[in-house]
Amino acid sequence: MAIDSVEKFIKLLKKSPSGAVFNPWWQVDKQNDIGPNAPGIRRKQLRGYLCKRQGKAKLAMIGEALGYQGGHFSGIPMTSERILLGKKKEVVAALCERRKLRGNGGHRPPLQIIAGIKPRRTSKPKICPAGFSEPTATIVWSTLLKLDVRPEEFVLWNAFPWHSFNWRGGALSNRAPNKSEQAAGRRVLKVFLKLFPCKQVVALGRIAAGQLDNLGVDAHYVRHPASGGAKLFRRQIGKIAQKGN
Repeated sequence: MAIDSVEKFIKLLKKSPSGAVFNPWWQVDKQNDIGPNAPGIRRKQLRGYLCKRQGKAKLAMIGEALGYQGGHFSGIPMTSERILLGKKKEVVAALCERRKLRGNGGHRPPLQIIAGIKPRRTSKPKICPAGFSEPTATIVWSTLLKLDVRPEEFVLWNAFPWHSFNWRGGALSNRAPNKSEQAAGRRVLKVFLKLFPCKQVVALGRIAAGQLDNLGVDAHYVRHPASGGAKLFRRQIGKIAQKGN
């Protein structure tokens, strides 16, 4: 069954590199998590997210690494707590437009993101009252939905699946994974691509492109939307999505 494959994949994520690396599905962020049950919530949300997309996803977008504003607390790559909770207006509006929904002031939660699960935040409210929000996640989700790609037709992942942070900045910081960490991530990425043999694979940024190239995967390269790259990202992904239709 599909869920068995997803379950094995999630267990594979348990073995993360040591050092300044946080494993959101198997570790507790003692300073920032709501409690010891946070990893279990994140595993449940990742499981629901992946199961919903297995056998349906046509496009796999691979980023660099998990970020503290995104998957660190949501458990889902390139997906923030605010997206899960329906608090990102750009994403909610794009989803409502796609589903031709009306009413509720445009604030109906995007329930299709994870099926059969009530989304939950895992960060302490006192740290970020509305939940964490990741700019890249918002741009990626809203852009794909506006291109009429259904939520279950795209699956998001990272070349380095865990969260690499700076010791000095603590858990609420990001850094690029080093070479040994990238090698560890490649092993997981290879399994992920077998689990999701999508028609189109997109590399979001140079590190992801290098990792996919190392695995011999023929992927489309798109500009990372950070640091002024959003406009080019939207144009490039638009052409790719058009080809896939």
